[in-house]
Amino acid sequence: MKAIFDNVSFQCSKAVTESYSTSFALATKMLATSIRGDIYNIYGFVRFADEIVDTFHDYDKSELFNKFEEDLEHALTHKISLNPILNSFQHTFHKYQIPKHLVTSFMKSMRMDLTKNVYRTDEEYKEYIYGSADVVGLMCLMVFVHGDVEEYERLKVSAMALGSAFQKVNFLRDLKADFETLNRTYFPNTNLNELNEASKSRIVAEIRADFDLGYSGIVQLPNEAKFGVYTAYRYYSKLLQKLQDTPPMEIKNARISVPNYQKFQLLAKSYVNCKLKLV
Repeated sequence: MKAIFDNVSFQCSKAVTESYSTSFALATKMLATSIRGDIYNIYGFVRFADEIVDTFHDYDKSELFNKFEEDLEHALTHKISLNPILNSFQHTFHKYQIPKHLVTSFMKSMRMDLTKNVYRTDEEYKEYIYGSADVVGLMCLMVFVHGDVEEYERLKVSAMALGSAFQKVNFLRDLKADFETLNRTYFPNTNLNELNEASKSRIVAEIRADFDLGYSGIVQLPNEAKFGVYTAYRYYSKLLQKLQDTPPMEIKNARISVPNYQKFQLLAKSYVNCKLKLV
């Protein structure tokens, strides 16, 4: 029965989420059960694409990515894939009628990572951010509003801003790995060899502006999504604060993180705020 295979596929996407990101998995657990599985399905898909371009250094990344893209197209067209991650994603894709151009833009940005190392202009930077982060936020938004196009359009700008904020925090946190291991520089007009407080402050201010716009959409989300998204927002805001308080040289030499005990404190405060309707 295909239902058994589909269930196995969903469990695979959940396992990917829990294995690769404890923070995102924790926030996803705060979503209502009615939508939680679909967010796992989206995360599994974007994580596997990202893994190809970021970590499979001993393999032909282009060949692997081409095959993944080919299998993705087959899954979306025929509504089935023997790749359980793609099978679960196509289920969510069709269930909520996620616009195909979001998937296309995401894959385009992932393909950039195969060959492009430096983003020299704001235009290049924004194009990459849109494809790698904004559209992921928009896919999730389609789930949160149950495919309601009117609600999607109303909350679209804030969802993109929140996706941008999360991605930019990741860029700042992963500065060392991206620069030294992958030889990538995402922030334009910033010399990472000479990162100082002024350039770091400029980046932080940009991210805070994204967070402010993103928050304006969080407060308008359906209740079944609000707690989980707000939890993620609180976590990334805390991580940004730690990065702001960390000297540039330390950011370049170590990966900054939020300790588990602080994550659970944030979770508790988020729960209280949502319960008291302060969000």
